[in-house]
Amino acid sequence: MSDPSPPPGWTPRDPDTPTPSAGQQANGAAPGPPPGPPATPKEARKAEKQRAKAAKKARRTGWRRLIPTWRMVLGAFLLVALVCIGALIAGYLLVRIPPANAAAVAQSNVYLYSDGSQLARDGEVNRVNVPLSQIPRTVQETVLAAEDRDFYSERAVDPAAMIRAAWNTATGKGTQSGSTITQQYVKNYYLGQEQTIKRKVKEFFIAIKLGREESKDYILEGYLNTSYFGRNAYGIQAAAQAYYGKDVGKLTTTEGAYLATLLNSPSAFDVVAHPQGRARALARWNYVLDGMVKKGWMTASERAAAQFPEPGKVRPAAGLSGQRGYLVEAIKDYIVENKILDDKTFAEGGYRITTTIDKTRQTAMVDAVNDKMVSKLDPGKIKADRVVRTGAVSIDPATGKVVAMYGGIDYTKQYVNNATRHDFQVASTFKPFVFASAVQNDSHTQEGRLITPYTIYNGDNKRRVVGTRIPYAPENEGQISYGNITVNTATDLSVNAVFAQMVVDVGTDKVKQTAVALGIPENTPNLVAGPAMALGTMQASVLDMTQAYATLADHGRRTPYTFVEKITKAGDSVSLPHRDQSQAVSREAADTTTSMLVSVVDNGTGTAALAAGHPAAGKTGTGEDDRSAWFAAYTPNLVTVVSMMGQDPDTGSLESLYGALGEARIGGGGYPARIWAQYTKTALADSDPQEFDLELMPGANQPPPPVNPNPNPNQSQEETPGERPPGRPGRPTRNPPTGGQTQGGRTDGGRNTGGQNTGGQNTGGQTTGGQTTGGQTNGGQTNGGQTTGGQTTGGLTTGSTTAGTQGGTTEGLRPPADFLE
Repeated sequence: MSDPSPPPGWTPRDPDTPTPSAGQQANGAAPGPPPGPPATPKEARKAEKQRAKAAKKARRTGWRRLIPTWRMVLGAFLLVALVCIGALIAGYLLVRIPPANAAAVAQSNVYLYSDGSQLARDGEVNRVNVPLSQIPRTVQETVLAAEDRDFYSERAVDPAAMIRAAWNTATGKGTQSGSTITQQYVKNYYLGQEQTIKRKVKEFFIAIKLGREESKDYILEGYLNTSYFGRNAYGIQAAAQAYYGKDVGKLTTTEGAYLATLLNSPSAFDVVAHPQGRARALARWNYVLDGMVKKGWMTASERAAAQFPEPGKVRPAAGLSGQRGYLVEAIKDYIVENKILDDKTFAEGGYRITTTIDKTRQTAMVDAVNDKMVSKLDPGKIKADRVVRTGAVSIDPATGKVVAMYGGIDYTKQYVNNATRHDFQVASTFKPFVFASAVQNDSHTQEGRLITPYTIYNGDNKRRVVGTRIPYAPENEGQISYGNITVNTATDLSVNAVFAQMVVDVGTDKVKQTAVALGIPENTPNLVAGPAMALGTMQASVLDMTQAYATLADHGRRTPYTFVEKITKAGDSVSLPHRDQSQAVSREAADTTTSMLVSVVDNGTGTAALAAGHPAAGKTGTGEDDRSAWFAAYTPNLVTVVSMMGQDPDTGSLESLYGALGEARIGGGGYPARIWAQYTKTALADSDPQEFDLELMPGANQPPPPVNPNPNPNQSQEETPGERPPGRPGRPTRNPPTGGQTQGGRTDGGRNTGGQNTGGQNTGGQTTGGQTTGGQTNGGQTNGGQTTGGQTTGGLTTGSTTAGTQGGTTEGLRPPADFLE
């Protein structure tokens, strides 16, 4: 029986459907409708075009396939909207208002020495809650003007402000909050200061719920009682006591505006603790008061009469007495300024900070200051002793670790840290930066001679600086004219005229760039490119100067300083910033500068440092009107800067050190150098003396060519290229008293008995009577020194300055007001 099913591949056909033509079958065309009346050619072409257009639209070939249709866009939008609405509803229902966070009872932070032993604990939280009714209305309004001017009319959250703040932060316009007061209160009281997405999401929903459940007055009261104002004060009542010594109910509008200013940056805007931030704090204070006027909370006349209310002195906790408080505050500042933690988060406490402070060296530094200076002060008898202040910092140049710091007599008695303040001139300790920049930039004198340690400069007093449109003719110490001298000798004797000319020869902008590269912050007060910068008019801190000298000590490699080895909380480590080492200046520039600073210690104004028993390089400096005296010096493996400063303990005004410690003048080569020597000797007691490994610029170690001596150091000389400078000239004064610095020179007639050593440098001049048997000419420069036994009979003009004044640490008479050593 045959199979009636069709063979494979055979398609059944409706008997009424016409069979396609062979051409249609060959092309695979589908059977069309039954033929109708024959179409005209025009209708056929129109139908064909319509079919082609429909087919093209259906296919969406090429790049058109990547473009979603409007139906797809609408569908996606509706889907996202539904998801977001669902998430908001779920978040609102699931997130509950939690109990108060740990910040409401914040913990202490513990600070450890580098060996793990405890250095300090920063105390308990100072918090006193008060009802809103006890806070003056104008004080409430200052806070609103500072933080959220539309608080009473806005919602609990402001999404537009949050998006705007996020955009400004992402585009580099500064980190901004975008949070309402309600959100800030939630963060302060219920959550924490962590900058995480999880915390921000919780903050968002809790703020919405709190805004629906509580009144605006309730939220404002909570915010004012939980906000951190600095000085360990939480809440506006504690802040009123900490800054103005009064209850919040007695605050004036201007005082309230200052406390409101602190909310933005509690540490930076404390004008007592951080005077360098005063301009920014005043700008913020003015912003607050201007906002009061705009909102109608203060009249224009009241605004015009408003004066800044100076806050009171800081009253530190008793547990931070001695040096502990200075160290804790410096470490806090380092952590906040380097954005390791913000000050509000850090104030929550619970952190263990292992510092770089070496306990043994810290003790050695305190002992050195006490032994060499503090123990000799007698403010009851000597009025000038009341103004004496001291700051010191010591850094390991290879690692950048701060190993010791001296901030003042006692943190509980004198709050401002002398090691980190920025209001005293650095004086001649800046001069090495000028020479380092000269070598770094391959600089030449006005006559085209390469600047090296043996380049000849004219060292005459009040010599007009050449090559600048700014008229400048600086005075030398004691108004001495040295004539033609080498750069090396000018560094030994700290000759102002030479370095004022050199900074112009190098280029003031280049010198500024070098100083910044070495480690001086670019925003340092009075770091202005000009001829006077060579004399150290800038006001860098002792810490900043130690950083810069550490770069020179490490052959031009700059390693950013640090106070912190490790930070942990509840066993978790906090990330620390990378401190990448960089080559600030060439090794030749740094090492050649070091070679000249070695000469300052061996032969110049810093000889007191030889008592350390280690090879050292350093520079002395004395500020305008003797308000500061500096000694910045280093061995190959330890850099220390010591500064004495004058400040009235009552008014805070900067004062001269004239007469302090019974001395006519205080110079960098005196007490600061002696403190440096004792500290360094103790700090390096376990290590052998180490020589400097120096790679000098070409020509830096060649002896100078011969030169005709200048028999009269007070007589002006013209520079003569190729001439040899005189041997180390002494320091004649305008009215030379008798007796030397100490009995006839520096010590018994020169530096030691009649010159430098017995009649000159060594026995009558430089060596056995001058440079060669008898000085430059018969015993010194002329007959035994410069002129008969020194400058004039007995070393440095029969005593150089006042008899018995520091034995050579300060030279010449009291300078005029614009003098800087």
